[in-house]
Amino acid sequence: MSLVAKSRRTVRGARSAETRAAILAAAARVFAESGMAGARTDAIAAAAHVNKAMLYYYFKSKAQLYEAVVQDHFEEFNRQALEVLAGKGPARAVLLQYVSLHFDFISSRRRYASLYQQMMMTGGKALERLVLRYFRPRSEAFSRLIQRGMREGAFRKADVRHTAISIVALIVFYFSAAKVLELLGQSNAYTDSSLALRKREVLDFIRHGIFTDPEGS
Repeated sequence: MSLVAKSRRTVRGARSAETRAAILAAAARVFAESGMAGARTDAIAAAAHVNKAMLYYYFKSKAQLYEAVVQDHFEEFNRQALEVLAGKGPARAVLLQYVSLHFDFISSRRRYASLYQQMMMTGGKALERLVLRYFRPRSEAFSRLIQRGMREGAFRKADVRHTAISIVALIVFYFSAAKVLELLGQSNAYTDSSLALRKREVLDFIRHGIFTDPEGS
């Protein structure tokens, strides 16, 4: 293959990646606003500045596009999460680093919380693939960290599975209930100051609820 042909192929590949990314970003916004059932492919195509046929070139159906959007959100997070959870440092430090990462991930993508909730409620093969590819390896790595912390005496002895569930609930619930909290009189849950306070409270709660020496270094 000539250098010119290789160059053209590289340019086409870059454009293809850009187009796919634009479709995923537009679809994420439309799905978050309208849900899987209410989202229209015409609206997604318009938001991505492509024709409708291009959507079906990259994704065979609206359901496949929805699944790709959710996977796109988890891809980079899972890579970072597994890297943190495999850390060889003190279990206490690794746990707090992971919780901080998880909180920041949801915080930066809070507008798309409905994407995940819809898939969780719908179930089916798409959710099964999501769990097997992302949730299971992360859950297993998280459980190993908790077991290590308990074995080394850094964490109090407790049921590992329920400890993991409780930690995740501390992180996730705030975002799921943000609108309810506002109706109950709390100021905007998503201001920088509110998010910073919530993150500090989550980390502090974990220290005192799980660590054998909450005030230790």
